[in-house]
Amino acid sequence: MGVIQAINEENPTIIHFSGHGSEDDEIVFQDNQGNAKLVSKEAIVQTMMSTSDDIKLVFFNTCFSYGQAQAVVQHVDAVIGMTTTIGDEAARVFAAQFYSAIGFGLSVKKAFEQGKTALMLEGIPEKDTPELYVKDGLNADELIIVKP
Repeated sequence: MGVIQAINEENPTIIHFSGHGSEDDEIVFQDNQGNAKLVSKEAIVQTMMSTSDDIKLVFFNTCFSYGQAQAVVQHVDAVIGMTTTIGDEAARVFAAQFYSAIGFGLSVKKAFEQGKTALMLEGIPEKDTPELYVKDGLNADELIIVKP
């Protein structure tokens, strides 16, 4: 199933990309034959722009994804991207705490800060790798995705 088809069927509030990214603002997808396929930043931006208006957050849990995040945030409320490479353990720890906090009804900003804190508590020296971007005119402290 393609990304657009999945978004059309599921109408998600959050889209999470997990895997590999390149220094050229590309994300590595897998084609129907299981081969790596590089997808450009422009294609990702167009996908977000042309699909659901209900998408509130896009999470790029991929290396070097800050360029994609900066471009996509023009079309959704908030985006998380990585400033450089991120280790697999750091990616898992950060995401787990971020989503836990979102599930408790905390703001995107508070959840983001808790994700960074979880890295510090685990002794993983990558707390400065995740970066939060918010659409102009919005406040991350007021963005709540799950209303308890």
